[in-house]
Amino acid sequence: MDLYLIGHDYKYAAEQMLLTLYPDRRPVYPDHAPAGDRAEIALDGGEAVCRLVQGDGTFEGRAEIRYWRNDRERVRMEQQAVKLSFYRAALAAGARKPVWGALTGVKPGKLMARYLRSGRSAADFARDFDVDPDRAALCETTARAALAAKASLSAGDIGLYVGIPFCPTRCAYCSFISSAVGASEKLVEPYLAALLREIRRTGQAVRDAGERPVALYLGGGTPTTLSAEQLDALCTALEECFDLTALREYTVEAGRPDTITREKLQVLRAHGVDRVSVNPQTMSDQVLEAIGRRHTAKDVLDALALVRDAGGFQVNMDLIAGLPKDAPEGFRRTVERVLALGPENVTVHTLAIKNGSYLAQCRADLPDGTAVGEMVDFAGEALRAAGYEPYYLYRQKYMSGGFENVGWAKPGTGSLYNLLMMEELCPVIAMGAGASTKRTGPDGSVTRRMNPKYPKEYIERMMEDGI
Repeated sequence: MDLYLIGHDYKYAAEQMLLTLYPDRRPVYPDHAPAGDRAEIALDGGEAVCRLVQGDGTFEGRAEIRYWRNDRERVRMEQQAVKLSFYRAALAAGARKPVWGALTGVKPGKLMARYLRSGRSAADFARDFDVDPDRAALCETTARAALAAKASLSAGDIGLYVGIPFCPTRCAYCSFISSAVGASEKLVEPYLAALLREIRRTGQAVRDAGERPVALYLGGGTPTTLSAEQLDALCTALEECFDLTALREYTVEAGRPDTITREKLQVLRAHGVDRVSVNPQTMSDQVLEAIGRRHTAKDVLDALALVRDAGGFQVNMDLIAGLPKDAPEGFRRTVERVLALGPENVTVHTLAIKNGSYLAQCRADLPDGTAVGEMVDFAGEALRAAGYEPYYLYRQKYMSGGFENVGWAKPGTGSLYNLLMMEELCPVIAMGAGASTKRTGPDGSVTRRMNPKYPKEYIERMMEDGI
């Protein structure tokens, strides 16, 4: 779609709304006078106005710009007005209303938390952004969980993340920086050597700053692709380099059931790990094959039995609504089978078609947005009926149907790390390839420091820096 920005240069805001309302169109910024189908978005003083031309019709949307206290807030309010004016013009032109209305950001809970802190309600939130009431209520619940987690933190509390970018195979939906172990086995040992160097350096810096880890997360990739001996060496280094006496939660992604062994679980328990993820994504063998996994639903059951036999672990299980060859009835069976297993946490993701994934090139056999909506809604109803409550929520670009990802937990079992990371409640110090360290400033701004994305580049950087 041709976009004309008048009196501003908020391209990202306009493009976010374009992709939300017209996911099959891409933005074009012509250098000629406005003509043909287009959106003209003007910003003038206290108002944004969008003039949307489609065929013989012209549709208008307006959004008032509210007061602001500083330049940072002014920019945010202007961007919101640009998006709202575009949204209102598009709905007037007949575009389908998304369940999240005019909201495009990945962390709606942060916005909801601002509403709650200022005395406004979920109803105000729903009205201002045209969000469906059930989504606003969901967001309110997760925002309150984040506010409670924030209140439990003390000065100097931080989260720690360690990334292991290796998996048994690459899933069709994956765009993470991860490598199949079979193809990159020779990188594992040098990667671990480089990672241990970074752990030592980072541990010293954290101690010097007087900071204390309260949540530690080993993610990836799949950390349990490492051998028991390699896991032992990694966990030992973390214990030696960081003061873990204030640690409230220690999570390891054991996401692929074909990487879980009794010996590895014993090593993790010996080092105090108390939470693991065993992620089936689906309990359909047909769908597992379609996404490139080499395990079966029975392997999930066997892996979970090993975890329960080891004792001492809370379990998260990830599911994805919208996978190829899946359908609402099949996803319902997956949810019911997982609930019968009694995990403490269940995270329900909506499939996002990401650049760099196999599915970005081949979208065959994907359920449509209506079917995905049935999947997501059934999961929420079933989880609530089984005694789970939502505790964190986030969204992504290119999500099927424009829905969301939600973490559900039995009372008292929600993951602290997920809240720290998703809601940016405190610094999260990250180590490993592709890891992103986040620090939040007094004004709420977030600064990020990214490590090199790929294992080979990461190894080289650690060597160059003499770490």
